[in-house]
Amino acid sequence: MPATGHHRHHLDPRLLRAFLAVAEELHFTRAAARLYVAQQALSRDVRRLERELGAELFVRTTRQVTLTADGERLLPYARRALEAQDELLAAFGQARPLLVDLNSPGLATGRRVLHRARELAPDHELMARYESGLTYAAGELLAGRLDASFGRFAGLSPALRAGLDHQPVRYEPMAVVLPEDHPLAALEAVPLSALAGETVYAGAGNPRTPEWTDLARRLFEGRGIEVAPPAPLAVGDEEFQRIMAKTRNPILVVVDFPAMPATVLRPLMRPIPLSPVSLVWRKGLVHPGLDALRRAALELSVEEGWLRRPAEGWIPANDVDVMSTQY
Repeated sequence: MPATGHHRHHLDPRLLRAFLAVAEELHFTRAAARLYVAQQALSRDVRRLERELGAELFVRTTRQVTLTADGERLLPYARRALEAQDELLAAFGQARPLLVDLNSPGLATGRRVLHRARELAPDHELMARYESGLTYAAGELLAGRLDASFGRFAGLSPALRAGLDHQPVRYEPMAVVLPEDHPLAALEAVPLSALAGETVYAGAGNPRTPEWTDLARRLFEGRGIEVAPPAPLAVGDEEFQRIMAKTRNPILVVVDFPAMPATVLRPLMRPIPLSPVSLVWRKGLVHPGLDALRRAALELSVEEGWLRRPAEGWIPANDVDVMSTQY
């Protein structure tokens, strides 16, 4: 064969990772931060990939970065190539850290699953993140910035659900947090009918947690209970507690919600409302840490009876099908 000037090099997967980060962020600074590299290094990698492929992948103006037609064409190939590389490394025990979102530090279900998974896979790094709500986390999962999260899968939009997989983990009994001098604070458990006429805070207006607010609306419907209007979005426990002390609204939570000063937590009853919790991850994700998480979730669900619904248990109709997925 006569030598041709066009000699195919092997493509460094790092260049594809650089391309993918910029394609998903459409912003060089954010993409560099996501990959923990200097922006100059990232720009250099993208230019090198463009040279090696003989194609311009991005249109860069001072205002924005957009994909060219060639960039759009490369996207699915780059994703497949990097997934194949991740699978290969996972098979040989060299997986990158798995990023697991536990919503917020006080919630026990995800934390217990993560701790068990770490025991099952001591050689793999499973790192906790706290993104507060499944709707927000779902976007991060699809963008590849997170690997797994926990929450109410049926509360996600179909567009988000289409790119995700889930495994039911728990029906978590719900409760209310009340100011300690609230008339209902004297009860051991609060019947739902006793909340008629109350305005209850359920994260309304928090763009990260609409799946939770939707659960509250379905629970309160026809029972004379209002969902409190959006409170200013409080960042951190201290701010949240300050805002709640000011509004004095009961707060809808789950039974293992961490204690707040000057409040009491009371389980709800008649019926017992349940918050359906799934482990959620990006479709096609292959990682030994994910295998460990799924096994841990299954073991705990069985040991703790987390997926047994009490006779008086209530979940929304649209969660029933989603949670009956058998694994």
